[in-house]
Amino acid sequence: MGRPYRVRDIAVQAGLSETTVDRVLNRRGSVSIRATRQVEQAIRDLDRQQEQLRLGGRTFIVDLVMQAPERFSGAVRSALEAELPALRPAVIRCRFHLREAGGIDDLVGVLDRIGSRGSHGVVLKTPDVPEVAEAVDRLVAAGIPVVTLVTDVPGSRRLAYVGIDNRAAGATAAYLIDSWLGERPGNVLVTLSRNEFRGEEEREMGFRAAMRQRAPHRTLVELTDTDGLDETVRAMAQAALRGDPDLCAVYSIGGGNLATVGAFEDLDRECRVFVAHDLDDDNRRLLRAGRVSAVLHHDLADDVRRVCRAILQAHGALPGAPHTLPSNVQVVTPYNVPVRLP
Repeated sequence: MGRPYRVRDIAVQAGLSETTVDRVLNRRGSVSIRATRQVEQAIRDLDRQQEQLRLGGRTFIVDLVMQAPERFSGAVRSALEAELPALRPAVIRCRFHLREAGGIDDLVGVLDRIGSRGSHGVVLKTPDVPEVAEAVDRLVAAGIPVVTLVTDVPGSRRLAYVGIDNRAAGATAAYLIDSWLGERPGNVLVTLSRNEFRGEEEREMGFRAAMRQRAPHRTLVELTDTDGLDETVRAMAQAALRGDPDLCAVYSIGGGNLATVGAFEDLDRECRVFVAHDLDDDNRRLLRAGRVSAVLHHDLADDVRRVCRAILQAHGALPGAPHTLPSNVQVVTPYNVPVRLP
């Protein structure tokens, strides 16, 4: 049980005499099981306190790089900024590189500039394309850990992925839509922001596989390359509705839900079932208004907490090794919308 602590320190922590602690540590004389356990617990407590002391005074610079609609990147930024005070005594300062759309070359340029300037970690939500994977590998080679958030770049040397099991989420959406439509006829509009996002692609694959099994008679009409932007989504949804008079349900993978609801209203069409992702402000309003049937939600605060922990672990500032573990998915209806803390 040898530890780099003085007998006096252990005795104070355990609430025992130094003589008793000395007997426990050196296995001398008769000591009770209770005293032994108190000494063991005191040493564990001192270990944790040492970890906190190692963090004290250290500042970590983390870069958040996201391609997503502002409503989502803003939610991630808010969740991250709210989490930072809880990480003390470590201090994490964030630099934000947020964009709604753009070319891959520009995105790679951002990552390469981070690599040149230096960083303690990069949190990444970008398309899964070879150029991005290569840029991630360059960051890792420069000693900068990369954690992917919400959507993965699995062919890269990223440290870990934090987010939901996207195939399971897509299959869940298929189950909900088919169950709610029941025997009624109708086809499903599936909206994505970009096929290059691995998370969106996996959601779609899970959705299609489950719908083929449960309702092979329903046609799935896909909209993609919208970047989740309202103006683009609305125009493309209107065109899809004009092209298929049997569209009556929506699985929104990539956002732009106000626009999709608006397209149904513009053409005086009924949307019987609407399943979306992420509990942002738009989806909260749509849920309460009864315009969205359910939102597949995961705790963004917990996700960013795990991201920060993985980066600190990569630098040895916290014990344990970073690992990928899917987030829990909650089906949120108008009747169980989580209370948002201020």
